Amino acid sequence: MSTKIDRRDDVNPEEGERKYGDVSFADTTNNKYPIDTPEHIRAAWSYIHHKDNASTYDSDELELIKSRIRQAAEQHHIEIKNE
Repeated sequence: MSTKIDRRDDVNPEEGERKYGDVSFADTTNNKYPIDTPEHIRAAWSYIHHKDNASTYDSDELELIKSRIRQAAEQHHIEIKNE
């Protein structure tokens, strides 16, 4: 998948790093949706399904973010519900 997530004007990527540290993010461009712990993975999955969050991304960007969250869930052996 060669989709690139665009830099968002409404987000400061440094804020994500400041808040969560040097962790993996589902949105690596804007440092949104940390996926380093089971709790963060579940939260990321929940938040990306909120219409106001999802609407800030193009459909291909959204699918990439969801794919990264699914991969992280699999690696941490946690189940997330497909929505």
